[in-house]
Amino acid sequence: MSTEVEPRFRDALRSLPARVWIVSLGILVNKVGNFLPVFIVLYLTGRGYSAGAAGFVLGVSGLGNVVGNALGGSLADRFGRRWTIVASAVPTAGLTAVVPYLGSLAVIGAVVGLIGVTSQIYRPAAAAVLLDSVESNQQRLAAFGVFRFAMNIGAALGGVIGGLLASTSYEELFLGNAAACLLFGAVVAVLLRDAPRRRSAAAVTDESTAVGYRQALGDRRLTRFLLMTLVGEFVYIQSTVGLPLHVSDVGLSARDFGLLIGLNGLLVLALELPLTGFVSRYRAEYVLAVGNLFIGLGLALTGLAAGMPLLAVTVLLWTFGEMTTSSVAAAYLGSLAPPRLVGRYQGLYGVAYTIGTGAGPLIGGAAYAVRPWLLWVVVAAAGLLSAQLCLPRRRPTRTAHRPVR
Repeated sequence: MSTEVEPRFRDALRSLPARVWIVSLGILVNKVGNFLPVFIVLYLTGRGYSAGAAGFVLGVSGLGNVVGNALGGSLADRFGRRWTIVASAVPTAGLTAVVPYLGSLAVIGAVVGLIGVTSQIYRPAAAAVLLDSVESNQQRLAAFGVFRFAMNIGAALGGVIGGLLASTSYEELFLGNAAACLLFGAVVAVLLRDAPRRRSAAAVTDESTAVGYRQALGDRRLTRFLLMTLVGEFVYIQSTVGLPLHVSDVGLSARDFGLLIGLNGLLVLALELPLTGFVSRYRAEYVLAVGNLFIGLGLALTGLAAGMPLLAVTVLLWTFGEMTTSSVAAAYLGSLAPPRLVGRYQGLYGVAYTIGTGAGPLIGGAAYAVRPWLLWVVVAAAGLLSAQLCLPRRRPTRTAHRPVR
């Protein structure tokens, strides 16, 4: 049993190094101006393209997100965190700035697909910055808690600012997105420095060992975590697929759906960081299992809720699960990664996340079209599966006839 004493979560927050706050400031700026993924469908349909064409462009962007996470993980391990983030922000800014001046749908699709790649390259590197900067489990949780808080504030502000800009000029919207990306890159380039790599004796001994995604995927704990992430994100994304469809079917309005999503956002901003501190005293695998259960339960019960009060209760349930799992999942993954594979572990996490969020609307929408209840049954089963995948695997017991050496 380890004799090291973990600091309290509050103390871990206070002791976070400047690098955590710098990258969190950068992500806040980036999220405030992250307009393109949210408004590209409205922009294209406003230009006269069909909903199907807009959906195709969004799908191309989603595929780019998968590639970007995988590429970013490799670059972060090979060339360092700082310049990987800068190499993501600068081309994303340039590509986003030209979107309102593009003509044909094919060219728009190609550029948006490239933006999907470049805009995600920073993600594994940013997570690796946090992990390079801290040592204890409590500090990992605190670092990701601060990072998530900055992301949530940025996303909330970005939704309001983006709506205002879109109502006046999409050109201003995309140029504002480009400016935010450049500012993100500038903050990181000027203020951030890569931390010196901590090298263990095992890492020095294995210096000549090949390092890549094949080695990362050989970790069974990682593959189990990635499968949990993919299934869990399929469940969670139904809050933007199945929930609005159900809201419409029971006679409620788009305004009502907005209020439910607003409730989710307010709860996350107000309670996620304190809740992360509370659950930090418990084993991560069990926290993740409970969180995934609440997400699955809350969204599955959506199909039984016909009015706003009951729907608000379901939102409380799945939001509690979201707040419980988000920072804990990232910190837990950080505890699994060997020093030379931190970026690649985070890259694979991003790949699993984007596949789950990309497949969720397709599968969820198809299930709902067959029978609405079918979607909620699938959500319940997937929620149970994601929770089960969080639990540590049982060690095989030794049989009586097998000698113990």
